[in-house]
Amino acid sequence: MIDLYTAPTPNGHKVSCTLEAMGLDYKAHLINLSEGEQHTPEFLAISANGRIPAIVDRDNDDLSIFESGAIMIYLADKTGMLMPSQGKGRSDVIQWLMFQMGNIGPMMGQANVFFRYFPEKIQPAIDRYQNEGRRLFEVLDTRLAQSEWLADEYSIADIANWCWTRTHKWSGISADGLEHLARWNDAMYKKPGMLEGIKVPIKIDKVLGDEAKTKEFIERAQKNLQK
Repeated sequence: MIDLYTAPTPNGHKVSCTLEAMGLDYKAHLINLSEGEQHTPEFLAISANGRIPAIVDRDNDDLSIFESGAIMIYLADKTGMLMPSQGKGRSDVIQWLMFQMGNIGPMMGQANVFFRYFPEKIQPAIDRYQNEGRRLFEVLDTRLAQSEWLADEYSIADIANWCWTRTHKWSGISADGLEHLARWNDAMYKKPGMLEGIKVPIKIDKVLGDEAKTKEFIERAQKNLQK
């Protein structure tokens, strides 16, 4: 059994989608970010940086792991699934996983902050992160013109990048004209575990589809920025 401590964010979904894809037995625990639960001593003992997601593997001496990419690599090694164990294949998966962690995630995250959450609209900041996000999407599109998946085979790298790029409208980043990215995005929705994983720990799409709930969500996010 794996305990997953998470929230309905792209980084949280990276791990829940991976767990679902691998068919692993896990229990999800919601960490309420707007209430500051990520800063409690209990959670910091599991996740030193106070960020979701984190896991505790009860079948491996209660091993705790934080950072979504590190968790995904651990789960791939644990199961022998969604990443080769050695050689070029493993290297390719890790490169595209790090591309998401070092580029897609940070740029889209900042676009979210300035486009959605920051009370003052600072247009140069919005433009900077949305434009860089678009450039990164074009990098993905170029790669996906050459290969069905980001590495030679479907892997955790696809899951990691998709959990972010699928939310591009929330970040205000255009994906227009990127036909290979669109093809891949549609294919990802059909992969085992993806539809289930993005509903963990709660179905956020339902919240963001309601105008009143969306406003409340943004207000809570703004509050969280001040903590």
